[in-house]
Amino acid sequence: MILVTGATGNVGRHVLTRLSATGAPGVRALVLPQEAASVRVPDGVGVVPGSLDAPGGLDEALTGVGTVFLIWPFLTTQGAPAVLEAIGGHARRVVYLSSIGVDGRPEEQDDPIFRLHTDMEGLIERSGLPRTVLRADTIASNTLGWADQIRATGVVHGPLTAATAVIDPRDIAAVAARALTDDAHRGATHLLTGPRVISRPEQVRAIGTAIGRELRFEEVPVPDARARMLADGRPPALVDALLAAAEKRSASSLVTSTVEDLTGRPPYDFRQWAHDHRESFR
Repeated sequence: MILVTGATGNVGRHVLTRLSATGAPGVRALVLPQEAASVRVPDGVGVVPGSLDAPGGLDEALTGVGTVFLIWPFLTTQGAPAVLEAIGGHARRVVYLSSIGVDGRPEEQDDPIFRLHTDMEGLIERSGLPRTVLRADTIASNTLGWADQIRATGVVHGPLTAATAVIDPRDIAAVAARALTDDAHRGATHLLTGPRVISRPEQVRAIGTAIGRELRFEEVPVPDARARMLADGRPPALVDALLAAAEKRSASSLVTSTVEDLTGRPPYDFRQWAHDHRESFR
């Protein structure tokens, strides 16, 4: 039995699709209680209500489960030890979606997202749970946050973060499905990237090509972006996490072959992702 957390998110829903397509037996989607009655999942997938911020209520979802796909949706590790204890009472392995910035450059260690995943990996290791770690680069679906700007003005405003090898969520899911169904990945740490390094302006242009519009990226200084986001009512911790990439992260040239090595096909290019999701930006 496999339990998928984050089952309705940009990665988790693809994990469910991949597991269903491969005929994996006994797949469960952990869904917030208020969504459990209405959520749609692939054939053969069961739905169980529960939330990672209420670990005391996870026993029903975890009963009979051998492997858990864990996406940690919070900005701190508060509550994580209790969740890992609940998982450890049932499962024999956890597959954790982490960040490729873990164990990265020293100057990046204060990045809130990298630090969160570093701390989570440490907690999982100390819990004694056998684990597989998937350290993913920037996820292509993050650009869905630009959709309102693109529809309204055709200009994406934001800090100019360092270019990275952006990865399609479907590729993360394909690797996750392999790791969840094959104990040979026990103890492994896989570094997952897309096929090439791509900047934010290039991503915006690729979305423009996909929807048949000329789009452009306009850089906003980090202090101005922070003031605007705080004025919009976003929590300061979230603002710091979102802007840390612009302030702390260095340019990356890392491109790995892991997706192709484990799935037998090359990872999707960002242009393919933009084409396949073009309706989200129209």
